[in-house]
Amino acid sequence: MAGNNHAQQLHVSKFEAPAKLKTLSFALIAIGLLTFIVGLMKNQDRLWTSYLVAFFFFSAMGLSGMFWVAINNIAKAGWSVTLRRYAEATTSFMPVILVGGLVLLAGFKHLYPWANADVVEHNPVIAAKTAYLNTGFFVVRLLIFTLGWMGFRYMIVGNSLKQDQTGDNKFTVKNVGLSIAYILFFALSFSFFSVDLLMSLLPTWYSTIFGIYTFAGMFQAGLAFLSIVIILMRRHGYVKGYVTEEHQHDVVKYMKGFTVFWAYIAFSQFMLIWYANLPEETEYYIMRSQNGWMGVSMILLIFRFIVPFLALLPRGLKRNDNHVLLISTLVLVMQYVDIYWMVYPNFFDGKVVFGFWEIGLFAGFAGIFLLCIMSFWSKHSLVPLKDPRIHEALNHHVSY
Repeated sequence: MAGNNHAQQLHVSKFEAPAKLKTLSFALIAIGLLTFIVGLMKNQDRLWTSYLVAFFFFSAMGLSGMFWVAINNIAKAGWSVTLRRYAEATTSFMPVILVGGLVLLAGFKHLYPWANADVVEHNPVIAAKTAYLNTGFFVVRLLIFTLGWMGFRYMIVGNSLKQDQTGDNKFTVKNVGLSIAYILFFALSFSFFSVDLLMSLLPTWYSTIFGIYTFAGMFQAGLAFLSIVIILMRRHGYVKGYVTEEHQHDVVKYMKGFTVFWAYIAFSQFMLIWYANLPEETEYYIMRSQNGWMGVSMILLIFRFIVPFLALLPRGLKRNDNHVLLISTLVLVMQYVDIYWMVYPNFFDGKVVFGFWEIGLFAGFAGIFLLCIMSFWSKHSLVPLKDPRIHEALNHHVSY
């Protein structure tokens, strides 16, 4: 009898994007397109810096979902099965990474000093790196990375969706091996992707853990987005019984863990450069301590690490929807600020600038991102009901 009552509490609704949300998405895309067109005519320098920040932000969001899926496949985790479709939905943004990256090529000379022959000719440090930092090789790497990510997505997410039809355990087994291969590919590709798009903005500087730094921020933000989706899906009754506060609790614990990891990597990068005190390394942090950037640096320290860490310590607050929504939103805002902090000190005489261009381009990418995930959810079940490990998710309880 108890089993029948439990079964009656389980329900998955078909997702249909609210008309208002669709309208909002198209409106955001229109704002982004208008900003892009005006920027091409009026202010290309500001256009391309704004574009790069927004592009990297949403690229990281799409890749964080794939990373979540892969690590849970490798761990053969059953508790997270009912959350998988939320993460898989973000991977539908991957084709936009390819297209957006190719569009970025039009702004190369506005962003990257190594793309300008005159700069390379008069700077021996940059000239020594041209075997790697050249437009042709950049395009090749971009294609390898994005097509590789899309290929793994086609196989891994494809197997997950095929299992909805047959319930065959072979798809679960296949995805373990594919996910291991993906993680190996992702570890290298995302590191180089970050170096290419962000670190090479200042080609005279380098950090051996820059890729890990951007990865830590990427996954912390991805977990924040996943937490928000869990709460909104539960509130609107799309999934009843399949996703509970127990799942929310564990995802928020993940987010707290990566809050600490981000701070650890950020401190490690800063401390090693400060201690060595080499001119070619210290310029990066000197630029971020002048012309108003010290304030932004402190904002990152306080609101990306200290506040989320303390706010997510109590067990009860991990289960408080409004609290989690607030902290998760803060983490996403700080992810944008972090990428902005990595990009903008290299331009505009190192001064802090923010306004129409940044908001408009971010709105455009946000609209595309929303459309991608809503389209995915509307075409597929919100819960992989035929996954053989779903019983583990249904009986998941957190004791600490």
